[in-house]
Amino acid sequence: MSTFGKSSGPAKAKSERGLPPSPRVATVEEARAFLDANPHIVYFEILFTSMTGVPRGKRLRRHELLPIYEYGRFLPGSILVVDTLGADCEETGLVWEDGDADRVARPVPGTLVPAPWLGDDVGQVMLSLYELDGTPNDLDPRHVLQGVLDRYAKDGLTPVVACELEYYLVDIERGHDGQLMPATSFNTGETPKGIQVYGLPEIEAHGAFFRQLWETADAQNIPLEGAISEFAPGQVELTLKHKPDALRAADDAVMYKRLAKGVALSLGIEATFMAKPWSDRAGSGFHVHISVADKDGNNLCASEDPQGSKLLHNMIGGMKDHLADVMGILAPGANSYKRFKANSYAPVGLTWGVNNRTVSLRVTAGPAHTRHVEHRVAGADANPYLVLAAILACAHHGITHKTNPGPAVVGNGYAAAAESGAILPTNWFAAVDYLDKSKVLRDYLGERFVDMYVKVKRTEQARFFEEITELDYDWYLRNA
Repeated sequence: MSTFGKSSGPAKAKSERGLPPSPRVATVEEARAFLDANPHIVYFEILFTSMTGVPRGKRLRRHELLPIYEYGRFLPGSILVVDTLGADCEETGLVWEDGDADRVARPVPGTLVPAPWLGDDVGQVMLSLYELDGTPNDLDPRHVLQGVLDRYAKDGLTPVVACELEYYLVDIERGHDGQLMPATSFNTGETPKGIQVYGLPEIEAHGAFFRQLWETADAQNIPLEGAISEFAPGQVELTLKHKPDALRAADDAVMYKRLAKGVALSLGIEATFMAKPWSDRAGSGFHVHISVADKDGNNLCASEDPQGSKLLHNMIGGMKDHLADVMGILAPGANSYKRFKANSYAPVGLTWGVNNRTVSLRVTAGPAHTRHVEHRVAGADANPYLVLAAILACAHHGITHKTNPGPAVVGNGYAAAAESGAILPTNWFAAVDYLDKSKVLRDYLGERFVDMYVKVKRTEQARFFEEITELDYDWYLRNA
């Protein structure tokens, strides 16, 4: 696994209104250069990512862009703790008790880009939230991830990561019975049937989508690689290139999900990252490939042994030991837990192995210098910043505590998990409870962050299960 690029440089001057400069905030020169190079772009969407991973923001006019780079944009702090549907979570104390007070949002370097699916005259930029004194807001998922990365940097280590996302292309219109339908082929107008994993006709059927997807990713400097047809009709998978800048890798994943949805809609279909759209078809995962480099860029996981180096074993040990603790982040909603099922390519146990897709933590095949682990548990619905923060925290804990992962599973990982009883918590309530009680995650992600995340999720749980659905009537109207 090789490393690529460097993160953007520090801000060079104080802002006009005296807010402290930050090495992780874009400079006004970046904005001026973009405006000069793109005189046709007159609208800009500014977006941030809350705990739930849903990008939110505003659309502004061209003359409003430079002030964001000069002194930021003031936004209510409560936006970071809204639920998945964007509703306030009063239990956090950041609504009424806090007076719904403003924080300041500042632009992320390298994320001011065109958004061509919205029109040739539209651009976008990502923001992070800071306190008014310039301190990073400890509830912003970007800053939570950065805090974990700072622990690696202190030890002279750099995580090298790649994000791999599965998702479905579906029709906007539902079927005659109200059911979700895989997107019809642009070529034939037919609805895909059968699995056809790695099928080329299935990719060609949506060639216009992939062509526009790659063109847009290139325009936004997102290192998007090849596409495959996955393990269900209409399901696809694309990978983002490995990077030694995990924060930028998470930015890329958030931007990629947004552009995939946007490009699909512009072509009359939808891209959904819902974890389990159909009960009888494969769920959509978010696989993270991880190695660790030293200060010279050498892969410390490299080894001629297919199981990898001692450091890689320690990483796996940490991730395995605390896998239950991070489930509330890797599987953030009620639907997330419907994905975990034996013999489904979604793992169910505290397992690791070599070249084995039935386990949670897979050491991949390949040349010795590329040795790394693929973390296969998270769903495509999870927040990329928090997924990386959580699993990298566990890996670092394993490195520093020299955690032994135990023997690798050989053969069927589902059977091994069932035999040992080492099963993941596949209940939403139990998973959030594990996170709440995790000393390791509280140490790495922050006490306040974990408290607030748990409050948001418990609010969502209450709201979700208050709803009376058609299934309630089917099961209980006459059978109660």
